[in-house]
Amino acid sequence: MANGYFQFKQFTVNQDQCAMKVCTDACIFGAWFAAKTADYTTVLDIGAGTGLLSLMFAQKSNSEIHGIELDLGAYKQLKGNVQGSIWKDRITVFPGDARSYSFPIKYDFIITNPPFFENDLASASEGEQLAKHSKQLTLEELIGVISRNLEPHGAFGILLPYHRWEYFHQLATANGFSLVENLLVKQTPKHDYFRSILHYSRVNDQFNPAFELTIKGADNEYTKEFTELLKDYYLYL
Repeated sequence: MANGYFQFKQFTVNQDQCAMKVCTDACIFGAWFAAKTADYTTVLDIGAGTGLLSLMFAQKSNSEIHGIELDLGAYKQLKGNVQGSIWKDRITVFPGDARSYSFPIKYDFIITNPPFFENDLASASEGEQLAKHSKQLTLEELIGVISRNLEPHGAFGILLPYHRWEYFHQLATANGFSLVENLLVKQTPKHDYFRSILHYSRVNDQFNPAFELTIKGADNEYTKEFTELLKDYYLYL
């Protein structure tokens, strides 16, 4: 992979102007939900960055997809990536702050990969700080944005560090959301979980299974489960 872009089977993500590059956990996140949300009519991507998640969703659905990005450099690249895709007529992107932005509609599904390293060590560059840290968008603010812009029947997905998921779960339940499922991600069988992919809705059916996904096996090759999830996207799977 060249640092300036990431080539997928059906689209290209240019990323030289974005602090946050395409990463494996974000690809897992996008693929996990794109497979589940094809029937949703409208989708919002909060903190769209390069447009990775919006493009992954567009590949699997006929949804109208909106994305919002605060950083203007990342927004320009986001817009370019969308315009360079075959789904440009179904993806609309906005520059702005999701906390105060007046979205044109409410959404059936919201996807977000937020700046989540709150209380961890700050990144060196200002761009990385904005992209990685909760300095500009806290989890408390994020759940409010989701609640205000989600249809009553809607659902949302969020990617978090594993050690933050229980804290976010308390925020979500306090705001009337129920956990649908929790995907726990680890690098190899020897590693601990490092990411949690959470699926919430306003419907409480008292059933919230946890799943596990390991990226690579003991042989350092992608696992069968990872390959199955990403095979429609990754160029060499």
